[in-house]
Amino acid sequence: MKMFIWLRSLPWALAAIAIASALAAAGPDPIKVGVIVPMSGPFASIGGEITAGIKTYIKQHGDTVAGRKIEIIVKDTTGPSPEIAKRLAQDLVVRDKVEFLAGFGLTPEALAVAPVATEAKTPMVIMNAATSIITTKSPYIARLSFTLPQVAGPMATWAAKNGVRQVYTLVSDYGPGVDAETEFKRTFTAAGGKIAGSIRVPLQNPDFSPYVQRIKDANPQAVFVFVPAGQQGTAFMKAFAERGVAQAGVKVIATGDLTEDHQLDAIGDAALGIITTHHYSAAHDSPENKAFLAAFREANGDAMRANFMAVGGYDGMAAIYEVVRKLNGKIDADRAMEVLKGLKLASPRGALVVDPETRDPIQTVYVRRVERVDGHLYNVEFDKFANVKDPGK
Repeated sequence: MKMFIWLRSLPWALAAIAIASALAAAGPDPIKVGVIVPMSGPFASIGGEITAGIKTYIKQHGDTVAGRKIEIIVKDTTGPSPEIAKRLAQDLVVRDKVEFLAGFGLTPEALAVAPVATEAKTPMVIMNAATSIITTKSPYIARLSFTLPQVAGPMATWAAKNGVRQVYTLVSDYGPGVDAETEFKRTFTAAGGKIAGSIRVPLQNPDFSPYVQRIKDANPQAVFVFVPAGQQGTAFMKAFAERGVAQAGVKVIATGDLTEDHQLDAIGDAALGIITTHHYSAAHDSPENKAFLAAFREANGDAMRANFMAVGGYDGMAAIYEVVRKLNGKIDADRAMEVLKGLKLASPRGALVVDPETRDPIQTVYVRRVERVDGHLYNVEFDKFANVKDPGK
């Protein structure tokens, strides 16, 4: 009887073996990366560049690491929408069971998601959002982009050393703008400079014309500007040209958000001569950047020019791949963060190290001038500040 029962169960045993074999052949589950960015709305270009950088890295390096396939799940915040970003993060963690949260083009959305990363113990890779405090809001956040104090301070130092004594500041009225204004003022006044006045403009749909007129009436040597990368830079420079502020002798100095590479040609000749400080330019001369730009064009076509947000997406994926590689495909949040702390990358921007204490990048900040090269506008580097940490912490 026992033999009979065994024989009757044999087909089921064979079926179980077949299923197990098929599962083994299919390999382990993919590693899921939930990317939270604005893909529509006024800041859609930020999400577009970040995801284009992610796509470039995967095309260049393959979609499998340590035997596990990488699966990207992109969620559109329509931003800036902190509530939507938080809900999307919760869905990604609970329903999609992502091993990483990534993206975050805008500070309010990154801050809203930080508690989710902490509660779920899910590593969160910042690919753009640049307010200094972000990494303090969760032990599971690492930033692969930059901070506004990190690029605003060098601009103030450079201006003071090059004869600029009086500056008006204009920034967007949210975290990154406040950071940029605060650090610029602190560094510039410490070097003997004078602040002629300050303006904070609304984040969404600002009309720059009355603010630009106020700056013209004050007649400073220069105006220091931070607005989010994208169409706002074009709008500001249009108002600046229409009001004749440059003809009045006021120079523009800024963080690189104002003259981000994808928008430069749209700004046109009004951008020529603008001095900015930033961590990446498409004109950066290095083998890594040339390889990145070629891969970017191959992955995304010629309609989009790679900018610093694309590099943030690219380097963010490089960091995620390194974590997967170092942990041999077995993702543990605390061990992942240990890999990210002190991580070194040969980035298209130059050498980058994730500060093991703050989890922010330590990197070179370049001084650039907008010039016409081969019929197009570029941020051409002519000076630099090496190994710059975030001074906001």
